[in-house]
Amino acid sequence: MNAPSTGPDTPPDAPRISFDPDSSRWEAHVGARLAGYADAAERDGVVVFPHTLVDPAFEGRGIGSALARASLDDARERGLSVRPACTFYSAWIARHPEYADLVA
Repeated sequence: MNAPSTGPDTPPDAPRISFDPDSSRWEAHVGARLAGYADAAERDGVVVFPHTLVDPAFEGRGIGSALARASLDDARERGLSVRPACTFYSAWIARHPEYADLVA
């Protein structure tokens, strides 16, 4: 899985999103802190997102959206479908119809 990069114009408090293969999850870090994560399980060309969690200290800062966008963009780039088993992902995709074509 690809890890989205941050550029020189990225604010210092912006989340850094990456995939941790050992935990099989997308993670958002702000500074040295884990701000949130989205579990991901890939099988037969489909990525299932069963659970998303954002640390309450980081709620309202777009952490969940950053996780969803990065992980769904990665699925698209890799030609995979997604199954949003998590209510957050289901609701997020419903609000962002440009990702609806990914849903298996």
